[in-house]
Amino acid sequence: MPLIVNLRHLDDENLELEGEIPAEELDLDTRDEMVQPAGPLEHEIEVQKVEDGLLIYGRLSLMLACQCVRCLKPVSYEVNLDNWARLLPLTGDEAVPVVNDCVDLTPYLREDILLEFPQHPLCEQECRGLPKASVGKSESTSSTGRGSAGSSAWDELNKLKF
Repeated sequence: MPLIVNLRHLDDENLELEGEIPAEELDLDTRDEMVQPAGPLEHEIEVQKVEDGLLIYGRLSLMLACQCVRCLKPVSYEVNLDNWARLLPLTGDEAVPVVNDCVDLTPYLREDILLEFPQHPLCEQECRGLPKASVGKSESTSSTGRGSAGSSAWDELNKLKF
């Protein structure tokens, strides 16, 4: 259910809104398989009409299910916007769409939440990544009859005569 505010209700007093918006309703297109919403967006906001706009301020919170980009461990991450504020103009070139005296606040919540998503989530700052698998060199023989365990690609390139 989108977060819609009726402008007529703001003529007399500020409007306090508190609740949750399911992540599916936010239509968060993360395009990142390492960061996915893990719950609803919790909000405690106040909306007030100021001159030619709407002032929205309050707190937004969303839990994310992430994977560490170094070691692929699951990580929980909480996006918290404790002192969030947004001024939405009602007139001019950048005016918000008003339909039947109502304004949908959902796109503006979504935009600011997406800006707070982690770029590269880590399980811990010192994460060293996936453990290095010990790859044993095979003891196969090359065409010269020598074992390849002691030679490297550079040794083979150094043998070339130009």
